[in-house]
Amino acid sequence: MEPALYIVATPIGNLGDISRRAVEVLSQVSCIAAEDTRRTGQLLSGEGIKTRMLAYHEHSAPQVAEQLAARVAAGESVALVSDAGTPTISDPGYRLVRVMQDEGLKVIPLPGPCAAVVGLSGSGLPSDRFAFEGFLPNRGEARRRRLEALASSDATLIFYEAPHRILATLEDLQAVMGGSREAALARELTKSFETIRRASLSELCEWVRDDANQARGEIVLLLAPAPDQGVAEVDSALGELLRGMAEHMPARQAAKLVAAYAGMPSRQLYDYLLQHKEG
Repeated sequence: MEPALYIVATPIGNLGDISRRAVEVLSQVSCIAAEDTRRTGQLLSGEGIKTRMLAYHEHSAPQVAEQLAARVAAGESVALVSDAGTPTISDPGYRLVRVMQDEGLKVIPLPGPCAAVVGLSGSGLPSDRFAFEGFLPNRGEARRRRLEALASSDATLIFYEAPHRILATLEDLQAVMGGSREAALARELTKSFETIRRASLSELCEWVRDDANQARGEIVLLLAPAPDQGVAEVDSALGELLRGMAEHMPARQAAKLVAAYAGMPSRQLYDYLLQHKEG
């Protein structure tokens, strides 16, 4: 087999989604660098593959990547797999790719399952422009700051989120983007309890709040592009309230409070305050 690092995508749930090419490569490489050797071992066992594995994950020392590069340089072939889906997407595998490239070694990516793309394809949201944001910050304040920076994006945004944080994240999205912004929640993709729902952020918040099952499993959260809104849509009464509050507190805080009251994106109200100040 050609000496190289092979990036091999594996199923995100349904084991039937593994490709014939992936099985062929995993069977023939010299070794498999796996994020979780136990989980990958189950996949290999089901396909009758007995290739030797070694661990490569976020906590692996830099020397592990160097050792793998040395093996490829010596004429061996190495496959890189993650827990599920396409390696290097929201996982540390990209570091190994960089080491191989820096050493002038060949990297061969195999196409296959990716939860972000599967979720997008079934969401019903615009797919001509999209951006993958991975996991948002764990802490609420940092998460809201990141969302404020993304509020005006004209692309569909794709996030991964942990079950225990999904409701808090949806509530922050609603506060920052406004309850009417469209989004989709894709859960347990390709598995028995797969669920994909597209609705407004306010509806999704209520749905997850009322049904604990929707906060279980692996979750992809997608947000529709920002609507084409300008500061002119802040009516005179709301603008007066907003300006009055901003005289007694920071503009950003005033925008957040009025956004929760009016059901509007806080970023739009904050921009209104900035323009009013400049005017």
